[in-house]
Amino acid sequence: MIRKENFWDDVKNELQKSMQAISYEVWIEKLEPVCFVGNTFVLSTASTTSKKTIDTRYLDLIKDVVSSLNSFITNVEIIVKDKESEYLEKQSDSIPEVGLVVDGTAKKEKSRPSPFREEYTFDEFVEGKSNQFALAAAKTVAENPGGKYNPLFIYSGVGLGKTHLLQAIGNYLFKHSPKTKVVYANSETVVNELISAIRSKSNDENNRFREKYRSCDVLMIDDIQFLSGKEATQEAFFHIFNDLYQTNKQIIITSDHAPKDLSTLEERLRTRFSWGLSVDIQPPDMETRIAILKAKASRRNFNLSDEVALFIAENSPPNIREMEGLLTSIFFFSSLNNKPIITKELAAEALSKFIEDKKGVLDANDIVSAVCQYYKISPADIFGKKKTKNIVEPRMIAIYLIIDLLSMPLVSVGQIFGGRDHTTVIHARDKITEEMKTNTRLKIVVADLRNILLNR
Repeated sequence: MIRKENFWDDVKNELQKSMQAISYEVWIEKLEPVCFVGNTFVLSTASTTSKKTIDTRYLDLIKDVVSSLNSFITNVEIIVKDKESEYLEKQSDSIPEVGLVVDGTAKKEKSRPSPFREEYTFDEFVEGKSNQFALAAAKTVAENPGGKYNPLFIYSGVGLGKTHLLQAIGNYLFKHSPKTKVVYANSETVVNELISAIRSKSNDENNRFREKYRSCDVLMIDDIQFLSGKEATQEAFFHIFNDLYQTNKQIIITSDHAPKDLSTLEERLRTRFSWGLSVDIQPPDMETRIAILKAKASRRNFNLSDEVALFIAENSPPNIREMEGLLTSIFFFSSLNNKPIITKELAAEALSKFIEDKKGVLDANDIVSAVCQYYKISPADIFGKKKTKNIVEPRMIAIYLIIDLLSMPLVSVGQIFGGRDHTTVIHARDKITEEMKTNTRLKIVVADLRNILLNR
């Protein structure tokens, strides 16, 4: 007896051991088992393009693994999804010399899966100065829901880890306190469910809405700011909040602003959001960004060197989600070009268009202005003749960044800085380049300025 789903799971497990993680995720993970036709195992993919790529690069490997697991399955065929019905009509009830094929509807029972994303755990959350308070608060709430931090209000800009912390709390409770009833929703879901209940004009529908949100032990609402302008939903949520709070049920809310700054929400809601603990997450500093990149690379079985991680961190936005997107682009570029070792040169090539687009909106005045603000000096100081240490360093850094980010001719750079000759410009560039190799403080300063300039 053989089940195609179970057999395909076994095949994938073996393929995962012998393939790069990004190649596996892009080309293999999304394949679906269709049926057996004689001794052929049929798999489907989404498009003709992906079928061609898999046939060319990975089909022989898939066949080898399949035959190693079951020598009677001698062939594998990849089809496009819209051909599934055609193959299902001619599928086999049994494989010669193996026996009965059981349809996927007879899957073996599995333990209840977590409703939260498996990668969003406390262990996978990279701690740094920008988020350590929020992480500590989230762990405390997960260990003791309904305790002293109720409600817990987490706020930050987009892509900095609010949702990760919410789901980490959910995963922790699912594992350590499985009987705890947790409701997780974003504000859009709450709005849509309430609208549906109102439109149905059914008491049963309205009761189901109230019961869902009032009968839980832990309520987590993501992006509460989107309740702005939704008076009926704010009214409903006000009563839900009161019911849960009065019965010591844990409430956890995220937003892009602190409670006091949510001026588009009702005052009575903003007041209640401030009753417990409000914590913010700031954009990660350079050290934390590098740690995040290396952690995410490790999760995909890539070894990211410090040099490459620093390069990506210097050129990526402070938004962790976008930073991960650039990392994925590099992995994909590496896979397509069959270059398993990621060097700084490969990363630069993969991100060349992104970096060029950023360069196109910068000019020398932007760089000088950013350096002056960073060091709290004036443009007159940086362009002048002073040679004190507090002026010389920012001047050389400004020269270095103009050359690095704008690829401006040395003579033109010298003219910007009061007519200095090109040898002075070369000295400044080379001095900063060399010092950054051993001076951690200077390396961080330059990285911070690059980040400010490239992500304005």
